Amino acid sequence: MKRLIMALAVVVACSTPGMAHKFEKDGIAIKHPWTRATAPGAAVGVGYLTITNTGKEPDTMTGGTFEGAGNVEIHEMKMDGDKMLMRQLKDGLEIKPGETVKFSPGGYHLMFTGLKTPIAQGPNIKGSLTFKNAGTIDVTYKVESIGAMTSGDGDHGAMKMDGTMKMDDTDMKHEHAQ
Repeated sequence: MKRLIMALAVVVACSTPGMAHKFEKDGIAIKHPWTRATAPGAAVGVGYLTITNTGKEPDTMTGGTFEGAGNVEIHEMKMDGDKMLMRQLKDGLEIKPGETVKFSPGGYHLMFTGLKTPIAQGPNIKGSLTFKNAGTIDVTYKVESIGAMTSGDGDHGAMKMDGTMKMDDTDMKHEHAQ
């Protein structure tokens, strides 16, 4: 009986919302997809995650889907002198073999445009990411509070809020897996 109770405890613990989540297919590993709740009337949301190419060939993320959004775009933010610039990566984002790319506030991110309803904190939201080689990978986005700078699932970036936004330069670099 004790073993049954222990087994059930493990199953419940592993299925608890908010725990780390990972999605893998054909050499692409996606960790911790998350988004923020949006204000009423918002037509745009944002998504973050970490992608690692564990394969032997480069792959390019070209877009995806997000339940309740008309379109998913890949964006990059970076500093140009004293100005923060944001641009859409219309040709996608290449991830070389062994590379890990973090999508986090102030860096790479997904823009969910044409939201049909605001994103509400609580229930997870289904979506997908599309890659030239790996194809479509279904994911689930954890929904955090409005203004969240990280997900409760783990380390998702180095943004800090102290009245100003500070960006750790590692957010914009591709990190090579060891």
